[in-house]
Amino acid sequence: MVIPTTQRGAPGIRGRLGELCYSSGLLHSLQRVRAWWQRDLRILAYHRVMPVPDPDAYEFDMELISTPPAEFREQMLRLKRHFRPIRLTDVVAALDAGEALPPDSVAVTFDDGYDDNYRIAAPILDEVGVPATFFVSTGHLDTGRPYAYDWLVHMILLTDAPQLVLPELAIDIPLPATRALRRRIAGNVLLRMKWMDALGQTAMIERLEAEWGMPSVNARPADCRPMTWDQAREMEAAGLEFGSHGVHHRMLARLPQDDMEREIRESKATLDRELRHPAVLMSYPIGGDRAYNDAVIAATRNAGFQLACSYICGTNAEPSENRYALQRLPVESNMGPGWFAAMLALPQLMSYPTPPHAANGPREMSCSP
Repeated sequence: MVIPTTQRGAPGIRGRLGELCYSSGLLHSLQRVRAWWQRDLRILAYHRVMPVPDPDAYEFDMELISTPPAEFREQMLRLKRHFRPIRLTDVVAALDAGEALPPDSVAVTFDDGYDDNYRIAAPILDEVGVPATFFVSTGHLDTGRPYAYDWLVHMILLTDAPQLVLPELAIDIPLPATRALRRRIAGNVLLRMKWMDALGQTAMIERLEAEWGMPSVNARPADCRPMTWDQAREMEAAGLEFGSHGVHHRMLARLPQDDMEREIRESKATLDRELRHPAVLMSYPIGGDRAYNDAVIAATRNAGFQLACSYICGTNAEPSENRYALQRLPVESNMGPGWFAAMLALPQLMSYPTPPHAANGPREMSCSP
């Protein structure tokens, strides 16, 4: 079962305001006025493009579904019609040459490397003629194993265990019967665990796999499957770009220095080996202000990457000043056509702000409503 657009999550005040601006017919004029006084780089951030499933039947993280296919096609058509789609390597070339980017430049990016990027997103991009960059976690393409955070949600949704016991997070609660309540618990766990060190996160997930008898090592679920290297090579041959999203999708700033540097170097080495074009683009896994720091940026630069993206919401007025921490505009599944159009035209008003995180605990996820 697929959830109709009209039944998806409420858009909130930004969504309603976006729809109002869209229906007024003024967005394109407002965009042109804005382009006269502000020339900034917009970068759209997607994860998955797939039909939005019934949350009571779907066994993985709904929050990773950025948009259904028909809406993604309409988004790309709007981008092609009213903006200037560019590659991130075009940004690198302009920065290296000291040249200004064209007005209304927009780059499309995907994080993680799910196989629906190949099956669904890539054919739409090819049809419409929009370039894109796919940041992949190379270890998952190597093994085909599901992504750890998504697998954690899967385990919490399906386990027969009566209790969720996570001493690492001071959590010891009964697991409810309904999937909706379990999704809320899983979301809270994902939020809180991102204050742990990255190796501790991995250890906690592996401990649950063992205790609940739900190992991911041989799991190849269709709904949580990375693309293959053959698929990536086919996409690259069609003109799409690839960059690094680490090896194991770990928060780089939460790794010991040696492990962090190795994760960055090895991801580049694998991309350089498997694909035709050298890897010069990076997207920090998770990408909020806890996921990267000056040491991660230095290691990224030293490994040979020439540009990197965060997952902090915003546009980039002077990309040369933050070329290793470019901000992006996440696309969410509850964004209707009006909200999406308004976010592109007036990103400062219509995108989610990213609050700084306190050092001692969670307040809000990056780019959360």
